[in-house]
Amino acid sequence: MKRMIVFFIAVILLITFLAPCRGAAKDYIDIDAPTFQKFPIAIAGFTKAGTDSDKEGLAAWFPDNLSKYLDMTGYFNIVPRKAFIEDPARSQGKILFGDWTTIGADYLVKGHFSSQGRELSVEMQLYDTVRGVLMREKKYTGKTSDRKDMVIQFVNEILVVLTGERGVFNTRIAFVHKMGRNSEIRTIAFDGSDQKQVTNYRSLSMAPRWSPDGKWISFTSYRDGNPDFYIAGLKGGAGKKASSYPGLNLSGAWSPDGRKILLTLSKDGNQEIYAMDSTSGYIQRLTYEHAIDVSPVWSPDGKNIAFVSNRAGSPQIYIMDSDGKNVKRLTHEGNYNTSPSWSPKGNRIAYESTVGGVFQIFTIGTDGSAPQQVTSQGREHKHPSWSPDGRYLAITVKSGGIDRVAVINANGANLRVLSEGSNPAWSQYFQ
Repeated sequence: MKRMIVFFIAVILLITFLAPCRGAAKDYIDIDAPTFQKFPIAIAGFTKAGTDSDKEGLAAWFPDNLSKYLDMTGYFNIVPRKAFIEDPARSQGKILFGDWTTIGADYLVKGHFSSQGRELSVEMQLYDTVRGVLMREKKYTGKTSDRKDMVIQFVNEILVVLTGERGVFNTRIAFVHKMGRNSEIRTIAFDGSDQKQVTNYRSLSMAPRWSPDGKWISFTSYRDGNPDFYIAGLKGGAGKKASSYPGLNLSGAWSPDGRKILLTLSKDGNQEIYAMDSTSGYIQRLTYEHAIDVSPVWSPDGKNIAFVSNRAGSPQIYIMDSDGKNVKRLTHEGNYNTSPSWSPKGNRIAYESTVGGVFQIFTIGTDGSAPQQVTSQGREHKHPSWSPDGRYLAITVKSGGIDRVAVINANGANLRVLSEGSNPAWSQYFQ
């Protein structure tokens, strides 16, 4: 009998040892799944330490801006404050999780702060109200002018906890801004703030493309009369002319390692695709067709290039090896498919295609499978460019004759206009 008891104890210990530890591996919610439902989250008012008055209204400013940036991601349903039922007097400093689940909040953000002059200290907590547990807690110190960065940092913490990846708030989007008969290159932050002008050429400038490190933007400009290819640093300077062959010198994508830049040149009598060494300027011709070959983009691993060609009679998306060999047609549906953009995750390519005479955004597998229409509203949607996490697309939306740069989730939801402009290009670099 004693041996039997020992045996059972050993079995229980073995099962306990082999069983997965709770919390050892995190199961993230798949926000890209068709069945994904937004996270219901409540943002409580912040409390202030000390007896000094809250002159800057930070007790309300923090929840307002946390709500703003969480909503901006397209992944959260913010529970309205008028629905809150928790009574601070009744809770006496404790969190009554039942008061939050009752109003439909699966998650709760709380915080408190202290300030003295321009110095600011903030603590923020994320709770799972269903399980009644603290999921993440962070403390930030700095100047009151740093409070936006503090909010963005904690929103990133929330995204990491729930989805496994941070947000793209610290990335920028380059685009073309029309100014009368001219157009200039500008950049803008993900939240639509901090718009900056890159060029001041007072001519037509177009097709901006980022270097992988986010320090350079290449583009095409008619500044000297011919559509020449330029590279400009973001720290200032007029930019240098890198290609000025007679005819078209159209900017294409940079390779993932930054060593090469794809171009479309017409110097040999036809629009063909070339790869330029970003240091020496040496060019290598990649396509040899009587048809037009344009809009080249690299795959994330640098082994392949997607581009547009009308060699089959209408513009279609093709894929070839990085040396121009093994060309394969990717799109077979639709009679006008162009502007490819390769997802950073490597599995899909976004492009624009005409539907009922109006351009809409599609994505397709890199093997040509599962084409999906992303946008469907009556207005025109063009020029897709993936965010560095592959969860969003920057696009051009045309309505009422005006082009605007907008951001949408990869499934087409949560369209948000950033600025008037067109031809967006999303930096793959986090600042």
